[in-house]
Amino acid sequence: MPEREIALNRFGLGARGDEVGIDDPRGWLKMQLRGFEVRPQALRALPIRSEIAAQLADNVEAVRALVGKKAASAQVDSAADPKKAMRKEARQDARGQHIAQVGARMRMAVVSETPFIERLVHFWANHFAVSADKLVTVGFAGMLEFEAIRSHVLGRFGDMLLAVEQHPAMLLYLDQAQSIGPDSPLGSRITARGIRKLGLNENLAREILELHTLGVRTGYGQNDVTEFARAMTGWTVAGIGRGPAARALTANAEPGAFLFVPQIHEPGDRTVLTRRYPDGGEAQARAVLADLAIHPATAEHIVTKLAQHFVADDPPPALVARLKAVFLKTGGDLPSVYAALIDAPEAWVPTQSKFKTPWEWSVSTFRALGVKETPDQAVVAMLAELGQPVWRPGSPAGYDDVAVHWAGPDALMKRVEVAQRLASRVSVDARALGLKLFGGALSADTQAAIARAGDGAEAVALLLVSPEFMRR
Repeated sequence: MPEREIALNRFGLGARGDEVGIDDPRGWLKMQLRGFEVRPQALRALPIRSEIAAQLADNVEAVRALVGKKAASAQVDSAADPKKAMRKEARQDARGQHIAQVGARMRMAVVSETPFIERLVHFWANHFAVSADKLVTVGFAGMLEFEAIRSHVLGRFGDMLLAVEQHPAMLLYLDQAQSIGPDSPLGSRITARGIRKLGLNENLAREILELHTLGVRTGYGQNDVTEFARAMTGWTVAGIGRGPAARALTANAEPGAFLFVPQIHEPGDRTVLTRRYPDGGEAQARAVLADLAIHPATAEHIVTKLAQHFVADDPPPALVARLKAVFLKTGGDLPSVYAALIDAPEAWVPTQSKFKTPWEWSVSTFRALGVKETPDQAVVAMLAELGQPVWRPGSPAGYDDVAVHWAGPDALMKRVEVAQRLASRVSVDARALGLKLFGGALSADTQAAIARAGDGAEAVALLLVSPEFMRR
């Protein structure tokens, strides 16, 4: 595959039918490192975080107010249960926000003039995955990408890490907003009243160590998780915390804002990875994050995932070592790492070694066909049909980034069905489009299959499920 096609497909999001010629593919990619539009029109048209949070807080409070209340009659039908009705209404509100955010994400990807940076945004959103499965995360999942990722994709890893961990989507998804130090002022007061013994929630601390920074089996232990969790107590979300007392402490802040609440912070010094962190309120956990961001194990974990995403499912060790050296030398400066990836000869081998995920295939399909506007609900339904619903991986580990997960027979048949539907709605010369997208890399076999197609729609569908189009 020529370098132009590699830049457009492997680094970018797929060529557009109206794409202008790229004379200097590597220069085109590096040019994008100088900036991109963080908040294009598609994002500016969405509700802001405080509006989403205020509606969520109202809905959550309405549901809480009904918890424990009994129906007026033991014979009442479950469909008339006010608590269930309220939860359903709250989910519908949040789902409407989620659908609009998915549509905005697709529109930005399809029309982007900086597709390499958009791909990096998607990469980082999957690295710092949240799943829109809980009522409290459905409307916030996309906001994590739009606010914490897009704003820091061309900055330092440590700054992105802090922005992600303090974002309401992450704090709510991994239950940090529910973590109250047992010996904090509020925790001690509640325990003294004999109501219950409050404990730590270690979910976020564990996933930061295992997924976001160091990686699995990198020398940390359970004590490090617990100590880090203690340091993070007090990190919460205004208006959506745990219990009336905790929520009252955040009542004066803008709904959905990150807030450090000293009254729920576990006092004391902490030791994480043999390093001592003195008691310092919010700064204690910040200091832990800052050290994790530049740890050698973090560098190895991050650059291995980048190399796997852009180069091969099993990335070359020499490439990983070079990228790691750049990460450590620059203190996690991401554009420096991206530039080293662009310069890497391993990234420019002609073989299409990466199999597109459903998201990548969908975006590249819309770009190729010139489909710039698609109903938001249709995008959501299509990605669900293809097996990769947006921001719903079901796990903080995110979606797999290797071919074996996406190239099964059932998954390929779904792509064929979607390709047929999309092809029936456009009027395109498949052979001319294929040559424009892939140039001399369009194989004789694919060209022959297109030529044998019964009609134009079938020819376009065959192009969309060809080996050249399925891989990058």
